[in-house]
Parts: sequence; C-alpha cells; structure tokens
Amino acid sequence: MRLAEQLGATPAETIGRFRSVLTSTTKPPVPTLAMLDETLVHAQDIRLPLGIRHDYPIEILTRLAEYCQGSDLPVLTKTRIRGLRLVATDGPFNTGSGPAVSGTTLALTMAMAGRRAYCDELRGDGSATVRERSQTR
Repeated sequence: MRLAEQLGATPAETIGRFRSVLTSTTKPPVPTLAMLDETLVHAQDIRLPLGIRHDYPIEILTRLAEYCQGSDLPVLTKTRIRGLRLVATDGPFNTGSGPAVSGTTLALTMAMAGRRAYCDELRGDGSATVRERSQTR
C-alpha cells in the first residue's frame, strides 16, 4: 500500500521520491528492536538462497531473540513458540517451557520469524512444532 502511494509516473520519478527521503528520521510506530529484527530477517531471506554467510555479534542476536520471544510485532513470534522451550547452542538465549528446541541464536530467531528453512538447523522434541507453525519460506 505504501509503495503504491510512492510510485511516480516514471521509474525516474519513483527513484527521485525514494531518494528524497534517504535522510528521513521518521519510522513506523514500532519499537526499534522490531525494525532491527525486520532488517536482519529480510537480509537473511536474501543471503540464505545466495549462500552468503554473515556473522552477527551474539550480543545483538541475543537481544533480538529476547525481543522476539515476547512480542508478536511485527510477526507472530511469541505465538509461534508458545509452549516450547528455546535454547541457544551458541549463546545465552534460553526461554519458555515445554518441549525443547535448540539451535544457534540466528536459527532460533529466524524460525521464530516463521522462516521454515532454518528449522532444518533446529533439534529437540519441539522442533517439529516450530516447523509446523512456520511459513513456507
């Protein structure tokens, strides 16, 4: 919807509109961590199929995972992991109760975001539940 509002009569006009807001400091009415999570998730959506590996600081991944486990903004991460215990194998992230799901903090964060491709990296009795609750990406 927002994209349609910004489309110009020509491609050059559209690009011009986007360039005019490059330095804008306005943001959607969501927490900053939600925006950072969206950035990471969509970056990984691009990197994974292209085989581009990127190492994120574990402190940042842990903060994002902690945010995601308690929020349904912008996607239903809290709902997706309800009744499960998530345990990171590469950092301190640990949350919930119920059947265990373990994996890297990145894989857990991406699975919480509904990215089924990362479910292959998860282990534990609850990993099948996460896969079932995930989208088809």
